[in-house]
Amino acid sequence: MAGLSADELNARPAGGQTNSIVIVAHALGATLSWMSLGLGKPLPARDREAEFRSVAGSNFAAWTEERIHAIVGVFDGATWDPARMGTPNWNVHSKSEPRTAAYAVAHGLAHLGEHVGHLHMTRELLRPTAD
Repeated sequence: MAGLSADELNARPAGGQTNSIVIVAHALGATLSWMSLGLGKPLPARDREAEFRSVAGSNFAAWTEERIHAIVGVFDGATWDPARMGTPNWNVHSKSEPRTAAYAVAHGLAHLGEHVGHLHMTRELLRPTAD
């Protein structure tokens, strides 16, 4: 998303329902939550619905770096127990279904990968590259 203006980050290309900042906010919020659950760290305060109302401003780069730093920080001092159980309380569809640490980490990384692809496609719509 480097190099995109706040207007481009907030644009909804091709009549889409989401924009780049919404994808980034949701992907980073979800990754932080899933990694925290999987690594037995306290679950972060998260308003999943607010992620979908995000608006990019001049602080987008700093905000993004802060979120990435928080995700990486989850790994500090973490102990891996793939059988550890936790409940994703931020997700209305599975907040009553405990998940293993192995599931949480695998799901969180797969989900992040999907949204990175989504961001690449969105950027291409905003600024097509020459063939």
